[in-house]
Amino acid sequence: MKAWKLVAGILSIVFFLLVEFQSCAAGVVNSLEDNGDSSGSAGMFVGFLMLSGGIVSIVTRKAKKNGGNVALIILFGLAAAIGFTNIGIFKDLAIWSGWCLINAFFALVSMRKNKKRMKVKADDNKEDEQSENKENDED
Repeated sequence: MKAWKLVAGILSIVFFLLVEFQSCAAGVVNSLEDNGDSSGSAGMFVGFLMLSGGIVSIVTRKAKKNGGNVALIILFGLAAAIGFTNIGIFKDLAIWSGWCLINAFFALVSMRKNKKRMKVKADDNKEDEQSENKENDED
């Protein structure tokens, strides 16, 4: 999962630039047409959440605990929710929201793997303590 976090983080930062450019263009079109659509503004939020998620993904890729995964689920999940609910003239927002949803899903998978790994490690530590206690009792 470390490789996924690094690749997803770098791609999210690169995609941020594309999303922001497209969002600005969609916002200008929304203003010129005066159609009341807000997909350009929503795209800006999605882009910044993608940037934040990308940075968190890179920084927490080697973390042993699940705080980074929870943050990724919140950031990318919120970006996906905002994007999917505000698709208007900016149709590419569905693609970027899908990318965010995929990242949130993989963060959830990573969190579950970490929980299993931590449980196995805790069980191993208990066994080690029990064997040490038995050795001390025998002395």
